[in-house]
Amino acid sequence: MRKCKILIRVSVLRWVALLPVAAAAGCASPKLVDTGAVAVVQPASLPPPSAADLTIGARPQLLGPGDTIAVEVFGIAELSRQVRVDAGGNIALPLAGNINVIGNTPDQLAQVIGGRLRANHVKEPMVTVGVLEVVSQIVTLDGEVQRPGVYPVIGPMTLMRAIARAEGTSDIAQASHVVVFRKVDGRSMAALYDLRAIRLAAYEDPAIYPNDVIVVGESQARRLFPQAIQAASVLLSPLIAVLNNNN
Repeated sequence: MRKCKILIRVSVLRWVALLPVAAAAGCASPKLVDTGAVAVVQPASLPPPSAADLTIGARPQLLGPGDTIAVEVFGIAELSRQVRVDAGGNIALPLAGNINVIGNTPDQLAQVIGGRLRANHVKEPMVTVGVLEVVSQIVTLDGEVQRPGVYPVIGPMTLMRAIARAEGTSDIAQASHVVVFRKVDGRSMAALYDLRAIRLAAYEDPAIYPNDVIVVGESQARRLFPQAIQAASVLLSPLIAVLNNNN
């Protein structure tokens, strides 16, 4: 069996990958060239993150239809209960009445409930809201992933993390053909990403938001970005498209 010889040129300060075809070897030959994407620093070992690092980019958890929450009013068991948000984004609670929760965080909802209870003569209610099941904040993964489906978005999520939730790409997946569909101010948009470039820090692992649709594979990518797909090298930056109504 003929072996592929992998030629790797490492820049002392920065790396980024290109994948030209090695005709003589008969296989893809990754090369690392300097484009300022990654810096080598000291110490050589990877230091632990700080507390600020662990919370950077944190997103508030917003409630929506289908979510199940636990409302606890300290010391008043008859006012505490588990409730599912209905299709209109509403819940009904004793004394607090009907409340629309869409766009509220659990802490904000707790404040709203507390205010309703005080207005109904409950003295200094201590209210907490916990999330038991998330249905409204979801991302869809389709195409060449191990487990296509709908997954909850809890906290910050990136493209690589989302694909990992689907147990990674399939054996036949095109790593260069990953499209993220998103609604932005009512417009349908799509972005083409190359997982190989993200893994080698050509650009950052992009943030994924609720209601995004991620398609791994080439059919959607070829239709939306035909010229980019024809290129042999790694896509060194994302490509963004605004879609018309027919797409």
